[in-house]
Amino acid sequence: VLPAANSFPEPVHTSDRDHYYQNKLKLALIGQSLFGQEVYTNLRKQGHKVVGVFTVPDKDGKADPLAVAAEKDGTPVFKFPRWRVKGKPIPEVVEAYKAVGAELNVMPFCSQFIPMNVIDHPKHGSIIYHPSILPLHRGASAINWTLIHGDKKAGFSVFWADDGLDTGPILLQRECDVEPNDTVDTLYNRFLFPEGIKAMVESVQLIADGKAARVPQSEEGASYEGIQKKSNSQAIHNWIRGHDKVPGAWTVIDGQVVLAGFISAGSEPSSNHLLSHFLPSLLPSPSIPIFPRQLLVKNLQFEDGKMIPASKYFSSGESSSVELTDDEKKMAEDIRMIWRGILSNVPAIEDTTDFFKSGAASMDVVRLVEEVKQRCGGVQLQNEDVYMATTFQDFIQMFVRRLRGEDQEEELVIDYATKEVNNMTVKMPYQCFIDGKFEDADNGKACDTINPADGSAICKVAYASVGDVDRAVAAAKEAFENGPWGKMNPRDRGSLLYRLADLMEEHQEELATIESIDSGAVYTLALKTHVGMSIQTFRYFAGWCDKIQGKTIPINQARPNRNLTFTKKEPLGVCAIVIPWNYPLMMLAWKSAACLAAGNTLVLKPAQVTPLTALKFAELTVKAGIPKGVINIVPGSGGLVGQRLSEHPDVRKLGFTGSTPIGKQIMKSCAVSNLKKVSLELGGKSPLIIFSDCDMDKAVRMGMSSVFFNKGENCIAAGRLFVEESIHDEYISRVVEEIKKMKIGDPLDRSTDHGPQNHKAHLDKLVEYCEVGVKEGATLVYGGKQVDRPGFFMEPTVFTDVEDHMFIAKEESFGPVMVVSKFKNGDVDGVLQRANDTEFGLASGVFTRDISKAMYVSERLEAGTVFINTYNKTDVASPFGGFKQSGFGKDLGEDALMEYLRTKAVTVEY
Repeated sequence: VLPAANSFPEPVHTSDRDHYYQNKLKLALIGQSLFGQEVYTNLRKQGHKVVGVFTVPDKDGKADPLAVAAEKDGTPVFKFPRWRVKGKPIPEVVEAYKAVGAELNVMPFCSQFIPMNVIDHPKHGSIIYHPSILPLHRGASAINWTLIHGDKKAGFSVFWADDGLDTGPILLQRECDVEPNDTVDTLYNRFLFPEGIKAMVESVQLIADGKAARVPQSEEGASYEGIQKKSNSQAIHNWIRGHDKVPGAWTVIDGQVVLAGFISAGSEPSSNHLLSHFLPSLLPSPSIPIFPRQLLVKNLQFEDGKMIPASKYFSSGESSSVELTDDEKKMAEDIRMIWRGILSNVPAIEDTTDFFKSGAASMDVVRLVEEVKQRCGGVQLQNEDVYMATTFQDFIQMFVRRLRGEDQEEELVIDYATKEVNNMTVKMPYQCFIDGKFEDADNGKACDTINPADGSAICKVAYASVGDVDRAVAAAKEAFENGPWGKMNPRDRGSLLYRLADLMEEHQEELATIESIDSGAVYTLALKTHVGMSIQTFRYFAGWCDKIQGKTIPINQARPNRNLTFTKKEPLGVCAIVIPWNYPLMMLAWKSAACLAAGNTLVLKPAQVTPLTALKFAELTVKAGIPKGVINIVPGSGGLVGQRLSEHPDVRKLGFTGSTPIGKQIMKSCAVSNLKKVSLELGGKSPLIIFSDCDMDKAVRMGMSSVFFNKGENCIAAGRLFVEESIHDEYISRVVEEIKKMKIGDPLDRSTDHGPQNHKAHLDKLVEYCEVGVKEGATLVYGGKQVDRPGFFMEPTVFTDVEDHMFIAKEESFGPVMVVSKFKNGDVDGVLQRANDTEFGLASGVFTRDISKAMYVSERLEAGTVFINTYNKTDVASPFGGFKQSGFGKDLGEDALMEYLRTKAVTVEY
């Protein structure tokens, strides 16, 4: 009989740590998955040396997470497709393994068969993680069987590998209670994954210290058997939740393939009378009886991904027809007479008669609406209603729902976080915005968003899960394919965007205040640029909605027939937008306005540290009349939400602004998943060249703005200034003199010039950046430190004598750090070569009174934007985007619209 789980050695206390971790081992990690990655990472943190990682080959061009982590650290990685052929070890594979010289094999999760001469080779042998309390549930799918059998306890074992199937001596075990509605996922995520990682690391240290147990397994109680045939509904419930991430079963109802999710009776409102549809696919054996009162249907998911509460399946709505009363039937016949009067060319008005296919035009729409309003007083119809319900049957259904008030939009319910600030009460939504509603994250998680001016928490904001992303994408897909947005006249779509811009203008002070406290932007800048340019962007693209058009193209005729070829510009579908934290609202506007004007729907992930203006924007979209599902906002982490968006098969385009490394990862994920269209606005190290013949006053003023605008958190900030030798010292002197006049302080104070950096981690990075500059030999003329006051304030900083090879000459600071280098008098080509000697190409600038020189320089600068005798002069009508590793694709201007459209060529023979 095995000892109780708690009889195995417990983790040592903090006071014993130094002694406990003094012995280290050389390890080979054999396995895969995120679990393997976490075990690997934690073992290295404890000082053990991983001499080799043996994992599975890349799949669809994507490496296993364990391989990714190991390759990043420079650990040798081996990706053998197999270790044996026809039951015999492959000699060259075994030799490659032996060459790393491991003292212990650690196998956190391994799907491959490993030969015994590998298992037994190391000095200490091999240890394996298994997700059950051995000897129970040996073999595959141990977690599933734990739930299928209805075990009260779950757990895991770390055991010494032998030549049996999970039969080796036990080193360590841990257990937990199984909760009534646990699934494979909840049990794994709550206990088996996090505690298993700790246990693997602890086991290795116990072996290193010579304290590891070897408790033989008993064959008594050992199990491999299949499902228990228990004749009660709880057994069926256990069987379901052991076989599906979302507990459920498939069946066909009314010709539709449907997945039902189940719960135990009494949990929440559900639809018990649907249960009989699912029994054949639900029962593991037809001999198992069921008591329907103890097992209820919770929800239904259709093949297209749409999910509804089961209790609403039979309720009136777009998925079912309305049964007309006698009075409503009389009205329907009156309306049939109206249709007959308009469509005089149609012999009879059938239920399937289509208004437009029968020859009706826009003038007939107006007549229909007005005649119906006249005969059926009290019912308010719009012209758009006819376009949404074009057949007689659909029109009557729409009319009756309108008559009953059933199709009225639900009133938007918002839980606000309120704050008295900036002489006003700001009301901030803090939940996910999905399908026209604010709701908590699926997993209930939330995290603080911080005011960088003082480090205080503003409120908690929903932290979206993968499930939330999937629901948001499904809502956007439904809105695009079946909602009013996809059928809407482009001019009407433009009217909605104009209305949205008007609402943003009405709320501009509130938006600017939220932007200021959430991102640290100085209020006056937030009002003018963050919010002001956002409003301009929506108005600009609203005007484009009805001007999206194709071309006619002459092609060779195939006689005797003639041909016509024309092109159409079409929306892409569901688009994902991932934005940064430096201009939270403006980056939202730059991408989403073009996306919406083109007719797409979207799912947007704001930066985790600045989500509040995006969620306030979502509230305004509802007030503007944007249909539900068109815009969805899912706050959360980039690694979870952003990654899921880049991989989602229903997303057709992803627009991203952020760092170059993350952009590369997104591009790879988009390619591997479904070849999404991608536009990337990435990092920069923008050069600004200042010649001796410049307007010095303007060059000083604009040069400072090029670096310190928005506290340096500006993608096109001048990352490096090249100043001609003859004016260099005077230029630096005047810049420092002006910096000393800058007021650093509360961003809501109208006289403040320089606010806090966006978040603490970024401030720390800037301080480190300056320390590196000093160590490399650059001259720190001014600043370089955190300001001695609450909040995340950084001193405006100036470096001179910066040489081309230095770190600060090559890498972007994304903060208020001016990096200055001299160039020889008159050496135009030399300074151009230095300015272009970077992998980035977002923006650039030149100051000179000589227009010929200015044009010569602008033609040769390798950047998407060149400023001459100005800087930061962006406009909604001018395309914005970079070259080289600063990305590709454009925001703003007509070019941005093309990023969210596809071209279809149509050829007609006549």
